[in-house]
Amino acid sequence: MIGGLFIYNHKGEVLISRVYRDDIGRNAVDAFRVNVIHARQQVRSPVTNIARTSFFHVKRSNIWLAAVTKQNVNAAMVFEFLYKMCDVMTAYFGKISEENIKNNFVLIYELLDEILDFGYPQNSETGALKTFITQQGIKSQTKEEQSQITSQVTGQIGWRREGIKYRRNELFLDVLESVNLLMSPQGQVLSAHVSGRVVMKSYLSGMPECKFGMNDKIVIEKQGKGPADETGKSGKQSIAIDDCTFHQCVRLSKFDSERSISFIPPDGEFELMRYRTTKDIILPFRVIPLVREVGRTKLEVKVVIKSNFKPSLLAQKIEVRIPTPLNTSGVQVICMKGKAKYKASENAIVWKIKRMAGMKESQISAEIELLPTNDKKKWARPPISMNFEVPFAPSGLKVRYLKVFEPKLNYSDHDVIKWSSVPCPAMGRFVTKKDEG
Repeated sequence: MIGGLFIYNHKGEVLISRVYRDDIGRNAVDAFRVNVIHARQQVRSPVTNIARTSFFHVKRSNIWLAAVTKQNVNAAMVFEFLYKMCDVMTAYFGKISEENIKNNFVLIYELLDEILDFGYPQNSETGALKTFITQQGIKSQTKEEQSQITSQVTGQIGWRREGIKYRRNELFLDVLESVNLLMSPQGQVLSAHVSGRVVMKSYLSGMPECKFGMNDKIVIEKQGKGPADETGKSGKQSIAIDDCTFHQCVRLSKFDSERSISFIPPDGEFELMRYRTTKDIILPFRVIPLVREVGRTKLEVKVVIKSNFKPSLLAQKIEVRIPTPLNTSGVQVICMKGKAKYKASENAIVWKIKRMAGMKESQISAEIELLPTNDKKKWARPPISMNFEVPFAPSGLKVRYLKVFEPKLNYSDHDVIKWSSVPCPAMGRFVTKKDEG
């Protein structure tokens, strides 16, 4: 009936291989990997015919089970066997995953010897099999289950020791964001995204439970605030986070179910989370460069920066880096505001401005002298980079709440001094590229 049985992971690597008939060769393994697992288009049919060979396959999470035959067999019976095989493996070692299959490969081969004989199913009842094969499967645990067991057995958490005491309980939170922007020669935004980090400093006694909330779009919608309520003083009330990663102290199960960030913080400074967002980004500045070639030994560069935020707000520590060609021999710079200097070691003009109000503009002009070169390759004009501090998060992120509770020492967030840098300074890096001749 069945010529062979193969179990693959999501990469197409063979985890379990059992061939029952001589007409099934090693090339059948590669054929299924190429035509089904790595297929450009999603394979919808559970039966795939390749070179007169039939592959009956089912998928469990990221594991493929494929029964192979060259004969005209009863398809319903083959699928009944595959589903029974899944049930048997689940009964022995729980979830069908790559780790569990690798940990129990000897057990799986023993089960196959009992279930199949020369490709014909014999006995697939779990109760009957457990009388012959009494070996217990090795069940892998999730990281969260492992940490819970460790905590229950030892009473400790890996990232924080017990008995920490401070005279004054303090908690600091900083949001650091990097804005990346790509513009066309016509000034149109081609792509933009914000990469952010939430960094905390914790000086709290005992084993405090902390809860952090932000204006995540999913949370706002769950609480019943519709699109009509999504505009506020900063232009938007919620942000759509594309992806995020957390410190190991965050309880992921609570985030998945409630979208709530609950954690017992490590002592001192740590990075709570990283996130990325691509929608409705508030661009703090607009950079308009103009590059003009005067012959082969001279370049004229003019860069204008415009602030796109409220006049009542101030940007600080602005630094603009304008790249120069490798064959630059000298630079003359004129700037309306701040200080500018050519740094030969970095091949860049560095323009620094202490502070700049919203809805203002400033410009810099430079004449760049070039050494003659035999290289006919045109200068690639690398992007201009910009570092700054602005009194808001360009992504629109806001800290809605930061709660602290310590049940043993009986203090709560009313007894904790909390400092947050949102809407106070958020760091950023702004990259723009514009090719104008």
